[in-house]
Amino acid sequence: MEEKKKRTPKDIFVEGPIAPQKIADSIAKHQSKLSIGAHDIFLGQVRADEIDGKTVTAIEYTAYREMALKECHKIREEAFKKFDITCMHIYHSLGTVEAGKLCLFVFTSSPRRKETIAATHFLVEQIKSKLPIFGKECFDDASHQWKVNTL
Repeated sequence: MEEKKKRTPKDIFVEGPIAPQKIADSIAKHQSKLSIGAHDIFLGQVRADEIDGKTVTAIEYTAYREMALKECHKIREEAFKKFDITCMHIYHSLGTVEAGKLCLFVFTSSPRRKETIAATHFLVEQIKSKLPIFGKECFDDASHQWKVNTL
């Protein structure tokens, strides 16, 4: 039985919003990997929700960084064991991200589409439920409140 390559923990955090160019560059780098037949991408974007008559203008993200990176590594390893994926990239914003900007980028690649779609879904749900990343919603009246994740 072939032994799996030992992966090192990755730093998933990006200061501020995730630039569309980062996404384009990630896709472009995979064109030379000829065993890949499918990619799946999830992009999380800050919404301008209206809550109690106030509009969200941004979210300020903070994290318990050390714990988040450790837990994310466990989630990555579980995904590599559970799904036949070739590559995986996860990036999450820290700091202020304005409404309409990207705050989460999950990108998986595999020889087959069903694996990438299932892996991406699994990763997003695990990230949202297990990583100690916190968002404070900033409103148009300069008030703030902690965000509660919903499905």
